[in-house]
Amino acid sequence: MPHSLIAPDEIEFEDEFVSGLTKVFEELIVFNQVLGLKITSLKPTQVRARIDMKRELIGHFSFNRIHGGVISAGLDAMGGLAVMAAIGARHMDEAPMQRLLRFGKLGTIDLRVDYLRPGIGDHFELRAEVMRLGSRVASTRMEFLGADGKLLSTGSAAYIVS
Repeated sequence: MPHSLIAPDEIEFEDEFVSGLTKVFEELIVFNQVLGLKITSLKPTQVRARIDMKRELIGHFSFNRIHGGVISAGLDAMGGLAVMAAIGARHMDEAPMQRLLRFGKLGTIDLRVDYLRPGIGDHFELRAEVMRLGSRVASTRMEFLGADGKLLSTGSAAYIVS
């Protein structure tokens, strides 16, 4: 069956694509190393990652609370990762390494973050999904959760894709 007729949630990424995208996200985007972002799930319709709390991420010393900038940067990174996954799924007819070259022009146009609860915990989970992938712009929705699964912050963003 042609890939264009397969629903995005039925697409399975090749190991080569997953490892390549993980390397881009976790190693080549060096700032993600500073944040400690680690991918936990990479699917065409949703991506997930984790940030372990560390001293360098503290924003409020009295409460050991994570810095708001870490939350917004993490959500922005996750929105970008969701777009990369969606683009990868859209072009399954191409070789994995060829699809990884499609992310060169990806950039954030707009980012909105709502801080709902203080970020206190030993680790945090982040989720993101693409709401719409157009030929020039993608729209995403993201979540930042505590270790207990409570929603701490939400985000939405637009990214230039071409």
